[in-house]
Amino acid sequence: MQNRPVAPVDLEAAAQLWAAYAAAHPARVLAAPEYTVEHFGDSKRLADELLALVLSGRKRATAELVLDFTARGDEVPRIGSHWIACDGDGVPRVIIRSTELRIGPFSSADAAFARDEGEDDLSLESWQREHRAYWTRTSAAAGREWSELDEIVFERFDLVWPPGVADASD
Repeated sequence: MQNRPVAPVDLEAAAQLWAAYAAAHPARVLAAPEYTVEHFGDSKRLADELLALVLSGRKRATAELVLDFTARGDEVPRIGSHWIACDGDGVPRVIIRSTELRIGPFSSADAAFARDEGEDDLSLESWQREHRAYWTRTSAAAGREWSELDEIVFERFDLVWPPGVADASD
């Protein structure tokens, strides 16, 4: 079964979600007013699966190639920055806030990060296997070859909006 691509994001709905969050948390928005609107993964199925892990509380970390940020014209996130995560249909569902960031090569991922990413069996071995396959596939689709030496943004985050699903500290 072939995976369907994700739908374009609904920027108008994202702006409405952001406005509601900004009204409830003006100090956070003042400290980090920038945000991106995107999805997890490279297919509708993967975007929906990973978003479900976020909503369940199991996923509180993610990793992305620095080259993917720059190819989209996005800056690498900073602590306190936000992103609106959409489902595979492009519908904005939640706002995530970066709490910890570092850049490093593939070999710098550790078991704690793999567990916090919340995918598969939570082991470093499955993290390495699945991310190696993912970055090889997505880099090839972008016309480049992935290397384990490519810089990766390792990000931990809190789910901060909407209130019904936000982490308890919010």
